[in-house]
Amino acid sequence: MLKCEILEPNGAADAAVIWLHGLGASGHDFVPVVPHLGLPDGHGVRFVFPHAPEIPITINGGMVMPAWYDILAMSIEREIDLEQIESSSAAVRELIQRELGAGIASERVVIAGFSQGGAVAYHTALSYAQPLGGLLALSTYFATAREVSLSDANKALPIEIFHGARDPMVPETMGHTASQILQSMGFAPRYRSYPMQHEVCMEEIEDIGRSLRDWLKLD
Repeated sequence: MLKCEILEPNGAADAAVIWLHGLGASGHDFVPVVPHLGLPDGHGVRFVFPHAPEIPITINGGMVMPAWYDILAMSIEREIDLEQIESSSAAVRELIQRELGAGIASERVVIAGFSQGGAVAYHTALSYAQPLGGLLALSTYFATAREVSLSDANKALPIEIFHGARDPMVPETMGHTASQILQSMGFAPRYRSYPMQHEVCMEEIEDIGRSLRDWLKLD
């Protein structure tokens, strides 16, 4: 089981957000975002921020750092280690199962991911065998669009894509491409662009909060 930073709600948890960080970061990264989401008091949402394992990254000269999978080449589509992304996806599925075991319905579990974590979030949520509450894709790309096995349970999965118009790390074209692929698969993703680089901004955080309030019926 992945080590995680966990933020418990004030009362009993009846929903969960599993939020994956980007390359070289940690589960601590998005913890400070939670108070700014604008969720109502007594919202009942448990936030789970897993830490990626430390592995060598080919494009960074083999440097060992927290990562969900190895990036082998910086092509426009990214050349990645598919076995590792599936392994990370399996680890996230274990976290989902832990929430289900704690009494949370699968429809009240939301998967979120930034950059590399977003690629794992796509792979996990779209293939998960039970219906999920939603998918938040932040400054990321659909790395396994050709390989993922879509689950019938999540054919109507709500998807929000967020991207920076000035992103030098994951160009916004990759976000648009993900949206187009999802539409071709029958999904109806909502796309939002912000005047930022490879980061998050307050407007985006507020939009994420609105999505969570809507999907989890928190208002």
